[in-house]
Amino acid sequence: MNVALIIAGGSGQRMQQSIPKQFISIHDKPILIYTLEAFEKHPMIDAIEVVCIDGWHDMLRAYAKQFGISKLKWIVGGGATGQESIRNGVYNLEEHCKDDDIVIIHDGIRPLVDEEVLSDVIVKCGIYGNAVTSLPYNEQIFVKQDEISTKKYIPRETLRRVQTPQAYRYGKLLWAYREAFSKEIGIYGSSYTNTMMADLGETLYFAAGSERNIKLTTMEDMNLFKAMLEADDKSPK
Repeated sequence: MNVALIIAGGSGQRMQQSIPKQFISIHDKPILIYTLEAFEKHPMIDAIEVVCIDGWHDMLRAYAKQFGISKLKWIVGGGATGQESIRNGVYNLEEHCKDDDIVIIHDGIRPLVDEEVLSDVIVKCGIYGNAVTSLPYNEQIFVKQDEISTKKYIPRETLRRVQTPQAYRYGKLLWAYREAFSKEIGIYGSSYTNTMMADLGETLYFAAGSERNIKLTTMEDMNLFKAMLEADDKSPK
């Protein structure tokens, strides 16, 4: 079984809106629903679990019914941090998943995930046990010497940008979150499942990424998303 674990537990303070950013509507459809539709339509996805901000569970169920998200099986409360939210989702699946099942973790505010990206991360996870979507890094990266100067850089050929979706065998994923939270490894700050796995000594495997797979964090990101939707509507079918 392939289960999508969608993270929608954030409040979206940087967007400076009165509602969580994942529930902001674009063309009369919440951002989160655009994301869920990608997983709903994908033939390799069997079930969807959403880790949702408290107070919005009933609204999510209503939207799922309205927009035909029939694969949504479980809604779980979010945590105080991103890693706590993912952990909550992982723990909830213990009664539903076998060790060899694949769990695909994805940000609810990445609504333009392509079918090809989803397919590749699932296939690569089936081969290697995990997979993280990634892209080349095309900018130069310098390391700060102090606040105003530098003389050290990291060759960009050695770097990859990693996004979600990320896929993991469920047994390894459950072990990792138990281990990380019991030993307080890789769970603070900007840590995510991929960085936590690396901190635990696990090798990660790259899958295909996409420049379209943007994360909607600011209003500028939102405007870019709108423009991309409009461009898609105008493109030949």
